[in-house]
Amino acid sequence: MTTTTATPPVSPAERCDRCGARAAVRAILPGGTDLLFCAHHGRQHVKQLREVAVEIRDDEGVLGAV
Repeated sequence: MTTTTATPPVSPAERCDRCGARAAVRAILPGGTDLLFCAHHGRQHVKQLREVAVEIRDDEGVLGAV
């Protein structure tokens, strides 16, 4: 599920956990921790994120219909 309600927006200062680029997607995991991804890595890992994340925040719409 992709949503933009309960999780905080991704700040321009936050960076992708994979490559260090500006983050565009925040995935909240069941334990409450989050993962941040740039647009590229967000799209690359969206299938796996949707399987495990409690919530995914995608304010910029980078995940689209992926």
